[in-house]
Amino acid sequence: MAADSHDVIEIRGARENNLADISLDIPKRRLTVFTGVSGSGKSSLVFGTVAAESQRLINETYTAFIQSFMPSLGRPDVDALRNLSAAIVVDQERMGANSRSTVGTATDAHTMLRIIFSRLGTPYAGTSTAFSFNSPEGMCPTCEGLGRVSDVDLDELVDRDRSLNDGAITVPNFHPGSWYWSSLAHSGLVDPDVRLRDYTPEQWADLLHKPPTKMKIGGTNVTYEGLLVKVRRLYLAKDRESMQPHIRAFVDRAVCFTRCPDCAGARLKPAALAARISGRNIAECAAMQITDLAAFVREIDDPSVAPLLATLRGTLDSLVEIGLGYLSLDRESATLSGGEAQRVKMVRHLGSSLTDVTYVFDEPTVGLHPHDIQRMNGLLLRLRDKGNTVLVVEHKPETIMIADHVVDLGPGAGPDGGRLCYAGDVAGLRRSGTLTGRHLDHRAALKPEVRKAQGELTIAGANLHNLKDVTVDIPLGVLTVVTGVAGSGKSSLIHGALPRRDDVVVVDQSAIRGSRRSNPATYTGLLDPVRTAFARANGVKAALFSANSEGACPNCKGIGLVYTDLAMMAGVATVCEECEGRRFTPEVLTYTLRGRTISDVLAMSVAEARDFFTSGPARVILDRLADVGLGYLGLGQPLTTLSGGERQRLKLAIHMSGKAATYVLDEPTTGLHLADVDQLLALLDRLVDDGNTVVVIEHHQAVMAHADWIVDLGPGAGHDGGRVVFTGTPADLVADADTLTARHLRGYLRGR
Repeated sequence: MAADSHDVIEIRGARENNLADISLDIPKRRLTVFTGVSGSGKSSLVFGTVAAESQRLINETYTAFIQSFMPSLGRPDVDALRNLSAAIVVDQERMGANSRSTVGTATDAHTMLRIIFSRLGTPYAGTSTAFSFNSPEGMCPTCEGLGRVSDVDLDELVDRDRSLNDGAITVPNFHPGSWYWSSLAHSGLVDPDVRLRDYTPEQWADLLHKPPTKMKIGGTNVTYEGLLVKVRRLYLAKDRESMQPHIRAFVDRAVCFTRCPDCAGARLKPAALAARISGRNIAECAAMQITDLAAFVREIDDPSVAPLLATLRGTLDSLVEIGLGYLSLDRESATLSGGEAQRVKMVRHLGSSLTDVTYVFDEPTVGLHPHDIQRMNGLLLRLRDKGNTVLVVEHKPETIMIADHVVDLGPGAGPDGGRLCYAGDVAGLRRSGTLTGRHLDHRAALKPEVRKAQGELTIAGANLHNLKDVTVDIPLGVLTVVTGVAGSGKSSLIHGALPRRDDVVVVDQSAIRGSRRSNPATYTGLLDPVRTAFARANGVKAALFSANSEGACPNCKGIGLVYTDLAMMAGVATVCEECEGRRFTPEVLTYTLRGRTISDVLAMSVAEARDFFTSGPARVILDRLADVGLGYLGLGQPLTTLSGGERQRLKLAIHMSGKAATYVLDEPTTGLHLADVDQLLALLDRLVDDGNTVVVIEHHQAVMAHADWIVDLGPGAGHDGGRVVFTGTPADLVADADTLTARHLRGYLRGR
C-alpha cells in the first residue's frame, strides 16, 4: 500500500479561488483530463494548485541570491500536496512581442540549421554565430538582424496643401498656437502663410530635417529642430506601451516598416547568405514551409553532422505531425495564435530526454480542426508513454475520450463550482449523470431548414499569405461558418478582407487594452448605473462610488493591492492594509444599497448581481453577460486575468446592443463546456434573427452542423491550402463533398 501511494499525486483540502476544500488522487504516468464548465475550478486545481506548488518548490531549491531574480510565488491554499514531480506548463500565452524570436529560434531548429551551414555551407562563412541574425557577427548591419527598417510616412505628419497657419502639421500637440508649432512657424526659416507644397527644397529641408540649432525666436534663445527630428525624439524613441492612446495611434499610423534594402529581409550579412547547401542559403531554408524544409533536410547526407541532422529531422517532423507544417522557421513568434504558440512549445518537450515530469496543458485542441485533433491526441499519448504524467484541461470530447482518468469539476461555475463531481475512467463518466457525462455523446443536428440569404458580401481576389486569388460570396442575414484545417487560410480570408468594411464588427480574443484597474463592471459600462443607484439611495455624489475617482482608498489608489518595487528582486503585491482590499474609503463603505456596499456588489458574480439588480439598465447589461456564458465572472475581476475566450465573449456582450452589422467571431467556442455550446448557438441564432450577419471561424463540429452556410478552405495547410474547396449548406457538405471537413462532420453526425 505504501509503495502504491507514490503512484498518485495526493491533493488534500484544496481551496484556491473557488475550490471547495476538495481532496483527490491523480494517477501518475497517466493522461488525466480535467473537465467542467467555464469557471468550475479546473484551472485553479491544475494550474493554481498542482503546477504552482511544483514550481514554487523547485524555486526553493535555488540559493537566496538566485531566488531574488525569480517571481515570488505564494503557497497555494491547500492542506497537503504529496508526490509532486517537476511540472512543465505548456500554455497558450503568446510568445512575446520580440521580433527576434521566431519559430526557428523557439524550437532550436534554427540553431541546428546554423551549425549544419557552418560545417557544410560553401563557401565557408564562419562558425554558427556567423549565421545568427541575433549575433553581431551574423546580423545585417543595416537592419541589425530584423530584416526590416522603419521609415516615417511624411503624409501622416503634414498636409502639403495647407500652410502652417492653416494647420498643415497633423502631429499631436503641434496644432497652431502650441509651443511646438510656434518654434517652427516663427523661426523665420519658412513663411507660415505659404502652402507646404510651394516650399523650396531648402525650406522643406529646414522644416523637416534641420538638426538641433541654437537660434533666437521671438526674442527668446531656443533650440530649433526640424519637425521630423523632433517627432523622432519626442515620440518614436519612446516605448510604445508607455504612450498615451492618441500618441500611440499616431505612431502606428506614421511609422511604416519596409524590407531592408541591403539584405532584402534575410536579416544576415552577405557572407552568410553566400554560403549554400544544395543551392540554398540559410535564409531560403528558414523561409521554406516546414513540410518542404523537412524534405530538403532529408536529402542532406554527411556523416560529420549525422547526429545533428537526425535531431533536426525529428524536430521538423514533430512540427509537421503536430499540424504546424504550414509554418516556416522565420515566422515571428509574436504572430502565432495562442494555440499555435502552445503547439510550438510542445515540440520542444517531445524531444526531451526528461521522464517522470508532469506536463500541464491548457486546451491543447484550440485552433485545431478535427483532423488535427487526432494528431494532437497522439502526441499527448506519446508524452505519457515516455513515462510522464500528463494533465490536460479540455472541453473537446475527442480528447476526453482518450483519457486514462477524468476529473470532472462543478456542478456550476464560480460559487456554484469548485466541487469534485466525478473522478474515474471515461466509461464511468458516461454513467455518472454529471453535466459532462450527459453531454459527452451529445451531437448537434443539422437544421431541418436553413435561412435564406438576404444578399451577399463579395470577397474578390484575396491573396493574403497562402490565399490563391480567392473570390467568395459571404451571404448576408445568415450564420456562415468558415472552416478548414489549421493553416488553410481561414483567418487570412476573413480578417484580411472583412474588417476594412464600415459595418463589420470583429469580436476576437485579443487582449483588452486597459490597466489592472479595468474589470467587467467598468468595461461594459455597468458601473455607471450601479454608481447612480448608490448615489440616489444615499443622497451623495456618484463619483464617490468609483475606485478611480473620489471614493478611492488613498493608500492603494482604489486598486485594493499595494505594489512594492523591491529593486533587483521581483515586485510583490500585498492586500492594502487600510481598506483590506475593498478599494474604497471607510466613508464610502458606510453607504449601502439594499444592505450591500459598493465593494460587496463588485465582489458579486454576474449571476449574483442579476438577482440583486432585477430591472433597469444594470439588469440589461447583466443579462447580456449571462447570455454569452459569463454568469460566473466576477464584476470586479481584473480584465488582465481573463482568458482569450472570456475576453471574446465580453466584447460580444458589449457589441450586442449596437445597430445591425456583420459580426466576425474567431473560435467563440474556445473555453466553452459541451453544455455551453448549445447556449452559444442559441445566442448566434438570436444575433441573426435580430437582422445581423454572423460569420464564425470555427472548428467545433456542433457549430458547423448548426450553420446556414459553410465556406470550407483547404484542401490542406500552407501552400497546400488557400483555396475554397466547398461552399454550400451543411447538408450538401455532408451529402456530396469529399473534403477533410466533410469526412469528419459525417462521422460526427453519425455519432462516431
